[in-house]
Order: sequence, then structure tokens, then C-alpha cells
Amino acid sequence: MTREAAVSVCFASAREIARSIRARETSAREAMAAHLNQINRLNPQLNAIVARLDDDRCLALAHDADRRLANGERVGPLHGLPFAFKDLEPAVGFPCSRGSPLFAHDMPAEDSALVARLRNAGVIPIGKTNVPELGMGSHTYNKVYGTTLNPYDVTKSAGGSSGGAAVAVATGMLPCADGSDLGGSLRNPGSFNNLVGFRPTFGLVPVEPTPLPFVGFGVKGPIARTVEDAAFLLSVMAADDGFTRPLDRDFRNVRVAWCPDLGGLPLDPRVRAVLDRQRKTIEDLGCRVDDACPDLAMADKIFLDIRRWMSSYTHRPLLETRRDQLKPEAIWEIETGSALTARDVAAALAQHGELLERMARFHDDYEFFLCTVNQVPPFDASIAWPDEIDGVGMEHYIAWMKSTYWISTTRAPALSVPAGFTDEGLPVGVQIVGRRGDDLGVLQLGYAFEQATGFGQRRPPLALG
Repeated sequence: MTREAAVSVCFASAREIARSIRARETSAREAMAAHLNQINRLNPQLNAIVARLDDDRCLALAHDADRRLANGERVGPLHGLPFAFKDLEPAVGFPCSRGSPLFAHDMPAEDSALVARLRNAGVIPIGKTNVPELGMGSHTYNKVYGTTLNPYDVTKSAGGSSGGAAVAVATGMLPCADGSDLGGSLRNPGSFNNLVGFRPTFGLVPVEPTPLPFVGFGVKGPIARTVEDAAFLLSVMAADDGFTRPLDRDFRNVRVAWCPDLGGLPLDPRVRAVLDRQRKTIEDLGCRVDDACPDLAMADKIFLDIRRWMSSYTHRPLLETRRDQLKPEAIWEIETGSALTARDVAAALAQHGELLERMARFHDDYEFFLCTVNQVPPFDASIAWPDEIDGVGMEHYIAWMKSTYWISTTRAPALSVPAGFTDEGLPVGVQIVGRRGDDLGVLQLGYAFEQATGFGQRRPPLALG
């Protein structure tokens, strides 16, 4: 297969690749060979896929997938797709390092619930995708595998914590990928890499194993090059075929709130300029667009208190015994969480309930609201996190991503979809937020926006060879 043909296969939609394999128009082995060619060419520079099986093993697994199909065995909707699980997911046969030297050689005995679903759907696991240490922060670097770089500018961050997944999909190394999102870890790298990153309604996709399954804001969801592929992968993750239906919808007279900075968050002028140009796109879809913002009072404290308390509960033993092997941001988060009292946590939970009630009232008037994904464009990969935005200092390592973690507190579905590029050619996404449980509606509006603009079709030049 020529390089041009391999690249063509790699940038076909995940849904089309899977259909072609099931129809035996393309073999799983051919699809695997094309993706391995792209991985071998790009991954040494970008560092997106880690703990990978060797090529011969990958090709043998693909050959076995073809054999099972030829024998008439029943196969799943993702049969034959090369896949790498996020390195926070336990997956038998692969290390689960969580980006930490403390777990670099941890080999899980069982799959997570999500990995089990993906395997059952027919993916061919070939490795893991890189993450920040313990998944903390939205810049993918760690002491186990190093830094994942942005394919649109290799001096910039790929975002995180699903940074490896996003870069692999953006460059055609993978057809699509799984990710997780506590404070923005699907949406931030989606925006930074000109992709679709979808945070589903809290509870839609299983998160087991987790020590605190009903507390907090963590979800798992898809990263893809198109909204249709995100919905396709979500149908497997959520075990719901409803997401495979066509996403076309008439948006005439649908009420939408427009609040790019969520009521006053600092926003890089380059990001604001890109978003300002897209308000008309929403209006041209027929939506009734108002300048309006939900009342997210206390969202910051709610998120930080609950997140830090959960981090303390989960990781405090590491701080007590292996402090020297943790990054400063992890130490800060665990220590501040340990200082919270039971009354502090109870107050945060009560305030969270009040916020959810306010959001429900807001959505009585507005079906959706739109805001920025990231408050900055992709930043220098050599720094740990941006310490200021538009002249405003950031008080801690995730302060620069309030535009995503405030939305996490709503527990609502939120989609990052490509919205354009800065003058330097850096991707910028818009965040579409809907009512809790209306994941399909959010995907439909994202699809309409994507079709109207076409920004998601722009690929990183280095990925095209």
C-alpha cells in the first residue's frame, strides 16, 4: 500500500472503516497496516501512543479478526478497528501507568467496564494513549513516557488528560479513541487538536472501577474527527443504539444562550476573535440567540472542594509514602483536599444541589448555551500550565480551565467542536452545553455547526505526509 493510500484509509471515518471491514471490502489487516504506517511515521515525534504492541503482533490480531469474520462469527460494530485505551483505563495485557513512575509496571488483572465494552464491540487493542501524571491537569506530560505534542504546532501542548488520544485521532494514527473528563479532559484536547470531544451526561457511560462512583464529576466519552464518529463510538460506550441514528435536525426557533466567557472569565483575545465570528453560524441555523449566561455562582468552589477531597481520599497514601515521586501539582491537590473537613465537603455537596436546580430553571428558557472550550489557544509545551490569561494571573494549576470545569459541575452533556483557527494556525473549539440527559440534542447541534463550517476537515499538515 502506498503512503497516499494508507493516509486515505487512516482519515476515513471510523464508521466507514468499520462498515468496510464488516462488508469485507477492506480487511482488518489492511486497515491495521495503514494505521501502523502512520504510527511508525508520526508517533516518534508526537508521543501519543505508548506501551504499544509490536507490528507483527498487531498484524496477527488483525488477521485473526479477518479469520473470525470469514468464518461467519458474529462481530461487533467496531470489529477490526485499531484501538489504544487511555492510560487511566485498566486493560488486561497492557500496563496501566496513569503517567506515574509509581504505577509504571502495574499490569491489571481485569479490564475496566469501558474496556470490556470496547473489546466486546470488536476493537483490536494495540496499546495505550498518553496522559498527565495521575490524569491531573490538562497538559499531557509525565516521567514515564514524556510529553505529547500538538500536531498543528509541535512546540505546543496537546491538552489533556486525554492528550495522547486526541493527537492519535487528529493525525490518523487511530480512527477514534476513548477518553475521560473530570474537569475538561475530553473537551480541552478536542479543542487543542481540532477534534470533537464529547463529555456525556454524568452516569451515561460506566466509570468502574472507581472508589467513589456516585460522587464528583468524572465521566468517560469519545474523541473523534467528526460528530457522527463521536456518536458512533458513544453508542458502544453507553450501550445505546439511539446514538447511531441520523443527526440531522431543524433548529429553527430553538433558543440558544451565547456566553463565550461564561460571564467574565479571562479569555485570550485570539480565542474570543474566533468565537465571535461563529455566533452568526448559530443564527444562520435558525436558532434564536440571546446574550445570556447561566448562574454558575459557587461552581468554582464546588468543583475544587469536591475534586480535592476525592484526590485526597484516593491518593493520600501515595503522599505519605512516595511524596518524592509526585509532581508538585499533585502534592498541592492532595494536601489541600486533606485539609477539608466533613462540614466543608457537605457544604460543597449542598451547594452543588442548588446549582443543579438553577441550571434546570435556566434550561427551561434555553435548550442550549454556547461558550468557549479553552480560555487560551494551545500553549508552550515546555511549561506546566499557563500562569496568566489576558493579563489575569492564574491562582493554581487548573485555574486556566475554569471554562470547562465550571461546566463539569452541571453534570450536563458538553461538546467541543472545531470553531476555527487563530492567525497562527492554532485550533479553537466552541463548547455546546445542553440539558442533562439530552446528549443526542447536543450532538445534533454540534453536527449542524460542523456541517455549516467545515473546520474539522482541516488536518495537521505533518499527518498528511
